[in-house]
Formats: sequence, C-alpha cells, structure tokens
Amino acid sequence: MTAALKIPVRMTLAEFLAWNPPDGQTWQLVDGEPQAMAPASRTHGAIQGELARLIGNHLHDRGSPCTLIAAPGVIPHVQSDTNIRVPDLAVTCSPYAAEEAALTDPVLLIEILSPSNQAETWSNVWAYTTIPSVQEILVVHTSAIGAELLRRAPDGTWPRQPKPIETGELSLSSIDFRVPLAALYRTTRLARG
Repeated sequence: MTAALKIPVRMTLAEFLAWNPPDGQTWQLVDGEPQAMAPASRTHGAIQGELARLIGNHLHDRGSPCTLIAAPGVIPHVQSDTNIRVPDLAVTCSPYAAEEAALTDPVLLIEILSPSNQAETWSNVWAYTTIPSVQEILVVHTSAIGAELLRRAPDGTWPRQPKPIETGELSLSSIDFRVPLAALYRTTRLARG
C-alpha cells in the first residue's frame, strides 16, 4: 500500500516553486491553492501538437527571436504572490538568458478548452489579461472546430468578450501568424467529420 500524497492546503508562490510533489503530475497555483492538472485528452493533445508545430515552424521560418514554450508557468500580475498558472502554449520574445521558474514577458498565451475544464480555463484566461506583456490570448475548442480570441487594444484595454472564430483564417497579430482554422484540427476526429 502506498502512502497518500500530502498536498499543502495553501501556499505562497515561493513555497510552490520550492515544493517538489512526488507524483510527477503538472500542478498550478490558483489563489494560493495547488491544483493538479489532468492529462490531456487525445483531441486536446493533437490540437496542442498541431499548434506547436505550426507556430514553431512559423517563428523559425521567419527568423523570429520569439520562442514557443509548451505548458510554461506564467504569473498573473494580480495576486502574483499566490498564483502561477499553466497555459497549454505560450510565445515569448524575451531573450533567453537563464533558466526561469516561470516564463517572463509572454506575448501570446494559448489554452485548449475541453468541456470538462471550462471554468478553470476561463479563470486562467481572465488572470492572463493582468500580465502586462500579453497581447493576445487564444482559446481553442476541442468539442467542435472553433476558437475564441482576446486581443489587447492599442490603449492597453481588453475587450469584454472574446471574438469567436468558427471558420476561415486564424490570425494572431502578436506573432504575425495566419493559418486556416481547420489546420489546427488536422489530426483530430473533428477533421474527419
């Protein structure tokens, strides 16, 4: 019989970063509470892989100084001493000088929305809007082909509602990226109709 994993009830960001949970699972800190993240479903993982390939190739082909990172920790500006969230993908254009516990200055954050984690995902999305460097947040659906995009206005404000994208082209101005929306779903059951 194995011992039950002892999970702290409340933690600061510093305590969370020093914590070494023995289960090998990915965790995030939400308002001081450590939360385990469920493994990705096949569709979620396929979309994440396609997006990573498409964006990574785009950045490479353009000779961009920006870097795509899978599942990084990012620290919202609000309540930064008790939060570190983990988006599915992120792009930063900051130089890579040293190993970081959390990604600094992301310009693009991407979440893949599964029906079972909608509340948690949207909570993260609204927390991401407090990060000063973030220009766009993309939320990609797994239950149907579609996405929602939040783009920071030139005056620094965010729209009240994300822009739905259901067909056509996905355009991310933060990295000058365009792709048919359907390309994100190339290896999923949704692409097979």
